[in-house]
Amino acid sequence: MTELATTSATRGPTAELVRSFDLARLSQAFLDDPYLTYRALREHAPVHKLPDGSIFLTRYDDLAQVYHDSATWSSDKKVDFRPNLADSLLYEHHTTSLVFNDPPIHTRVRKLLAPAFTPRALKALEPRIETLVDRLLDDAARRGTVDVIDDFAAAIPLQLIGDLLGMPPEERGPLRRWSLAILGALEPRLTPQQFETGVEAVAEFKAYLAGLIARRRDQGSDDGREILSTLINASEFAPNANASDERLSELELIHNCIFLLNAGHETTTNLIGNGVDLLLRHPDAMQDLAHDPELIDTAIEEFLRMESSNQLGNRRATRDTVLNGVTIPAKTYVHLCIGAANRDPAQFPQPDRLDIRRSPNRHLAFGLGIHACAGMSLARMEARVAISKLVTRFPTIRRAGEPVRGGRARFRGFLHLPVAMQ
Repeated sequence: MTELATTSATRGPTAELVRSFDLARLSQAFLDDPYLTYRALREHAPVHKLPDGSIFLTRYDDLAQVYHDSATWSSDKKVDFRPNLADSLLYEHHTTSLVFNDPPIHTRVRKLLAPAFTPRALKALEPRIETLVDRLLDDAARRGTVDVIDDFAAAIPLQLIGDLLGMPPEERGPLRRWSLAILGALEPRLTPQQFETGVEAVAEFKAYLAGLIARRRDQGSDDGREILSTLINASEFAPNANASDERLSELELIHNCIFLLNAGHETTTNLIGNGVDLLLRHPDAMQDLAHDPELIDTAIEEFLRMESSNQLGNRRATRDTVLNGVTIPAKTYVHLCIGAANRDPAQFPQPDRLDIRRSPNRHLAFGLGIHACAGMSLARMEARVAISKLVTRFPTIRRAGEPVRGGRARFRGFLHLPVAMQ
């Protein structure tokens, strides 16, 4: 097997892109459009060693191999988050929630969350989403110019998750701020301000949820109409719970409620915003979708592939292994570049071309294996309803100002996307 090389032998601008790439020193140009850099890495250094000794992976097959081998590639972040997060509430949250744990903890918690995401549960939610989207579009029509993010894409998951957690509407104001602050702490380079804001957000959200859970317990069951009640019934607070049952602890209950908000808000908001932006950049595709609404399912998958909401994942090798002919020592930390893998020409013909009819489309936007996103069906349903109704009602929307990207490497989306409704 070959030893790991830090760069390829190629020369010129491409070589410089590869040689200078460092997650701790990302330029604004990269954050605006990372795909040229991703292509250079994928073609010339697909198993790329970063200055801190971690490995950056960009080929589809390598990511798929890692996703499917959870025994070799650990998702547990108790060691990896300690340098940035220390013994903080951010550390407590991100090492307690579902996504950053291995079996058996991951298996137990995911099993307890599963009833919230059954096909029956999701089918019951769809009328709520349709009613909400119709109301938001009525508001947009009256106003004429809207921000696709604040007034539409973010409003949908925030209201839905607020409903599912049984939050009174007047108490939902901080949700988006909390979510952005907590997830912002997962960036490769964490600033002191991001750390302080994230810790404050976890503290505020924990205190709020503790009170909300107490109120829900006092009020009694809602017969499973809310995810919060489902989770309480899977926790140590459940009536007649006994010590031998698999139950969520109070801490697990609170942090997985936070996780549900963060995961559901970030994924869906970015998916809708990125999808609308792609249609604005490709008006022929927008007209195609407006004339043939049946294309919405393949269009959503293409939006997920081309502009993946989640661009980066991470794993740590539990033992010596081999990727793409390269020896990877045990304990090596790897970055899974979903954004690069989803434009790998070995998997997707003409990968930089938007094709809303693309099939098959086995993208990695929601991961694979045991850590595939638990809420991916909900995110798809929200995006399908939102974008299909938007395009059908307003097939000629246009930009009404400069979009503002989120400025993050891990999560790709917009903070603002102003459009004029026509």
